Amino acid sequence: MREIIYLTKRNSLVYLRDRRAVFFSIMSMLIVLGLMVIFLGSMNSGDLVLLLERYGGERDAARDEANAKHLIQLWTLAGILIVNSVTITLTVIGIMVQDEEQSRLASFYVAPVKRGKLVLGYVLAAWFTGAALSILTLAAGQLYMAARGLGLLPVPVLAAMCGMILLNTFIYAALGYLLATFIHSYSAWGGMLTIVGTLVGFAGGIYLPMSAFSERLQTVLKCLPVLQGISLMRRVCLEKITETTFQGMPPEAVEIFQERMGITLTAGERILSPGEQLSVLVLYGVIAMGIAIILNKRRRLKDRTD
Repeated sequence: MREIIYLTKRNSLVYLRDRRAVFFSIMSMLIVLGLMVIFLGSMNSGDLVLLLERYGGERDAARDEANAKHLIQLWTLAGILIVNSVTITLTVIGIMVQDEEQSRLASFYVAPVKRGKLVLGYVLAAWFTGAALSILTLAAGQLYMAARGLGLLPVPVLAAMCGMILLNTFIYAALGYLLATFIHSYSAWGGMLTIVGTLVGFAGGIYLPMSAFSERLQTVLKCLPVLQGISLMRRVCLEKITETTFQGMPPEAVEIFQERMGITLTAGERILSPGEQLSVLVLYGVIAMGIAIILNKRRRLKDRTD
């Protein structure tokens, strides 16, 4: 246990001491936030206000506009949190690739430390660091909304969101470790991170709502853990504000809006339940860890024969 704690601490500090790595790992979050504040937020909230005016009958326009802005800001925050879960954990996992490239990993292998503890040192460092920075992002987002007079989310909702952050960061730490076993150059890993950071916003329906994609592409995205995680996070934090915003509207209008904005996901004509979405996420994590363990054992056997 002492070795795992030491390795986890070491890997976390290696990441946190590299200021450039910390900055670029959250660059996608900054890009999404900037786009949302400047362009997408106003566009999406404006479209929602028009929808309420068209189908909601006699309504308070000022109240609808305030509720729409609050809803879209929470919708965006949920996406940013999952983007952090992806980019930060993958960046920390990149320390293993860097260690291998600089022959430090080989030194660890000849040390009296079991391979499983080395694996946990990298995965736990990515998990804890990614979760901590994502929770910090959640706190910053709440302070920003409170400063604008939008109020704070209830404690049970915040607790559920923290739980979702922990789950997603663990899944991407496991997936990242699995991916890192196939990449042996840190420059290649950096290029892969650039691509992932660019695509994750689209894969999660952040830059564009789900309704902007074709049905075939939507089907593909629904198979990815990114969209499942963002959908769950949105369902958790948007439940109350959705009820307030769509008060007096028919349930069908709420269902259509949630589906088009990626708040709920469907399989055929049926809306996936939160339990089903959680099962998909957990399955990704279990499969990733299982394959990584098998590959690690084969790698160990190969090293012994060499």
